[in-house]
Amino acid sequence: MTTFDNVTLQKQANIYFDGKVTSRTVVFADGTKKTLGIMLPGEYEFSTGLKEEMEILAGKLSYKLQGAEWETIDEKGVFYVPANSSFQLKVETVTDYCCSYLAE
Repeated sequence: MTTFDNVTLQKQANIYFDGKVTSRTVVFADGTKKTLGIMLPGEYEFSTGLKEEMEILAGKLSYKLQGAEWETIDEKGVFYVPANSSFQLKVETVTDYCCSYLAE
């Protein structure tokens, strides 16, 4: 899916790590949410409440889920983060992403 129809876009940006990671929240008619964002090169750690699907649309990064080894995505890829956990990122190039918040 390259476009989203019939959604609400929240105007205020989500800004993390002194502006090195930013996103905008998209809310669908059924109440589900996604964020669309950009990450600049750097190392980051995020915590989750819900299960997340991290879709990398462009860029290069490595990610590490709790208890797992580092894995790399170069240009496009997807990884899933369990609910109530955290993950680490090493972003090598400007990275475009879509994060989907998933029901259990």
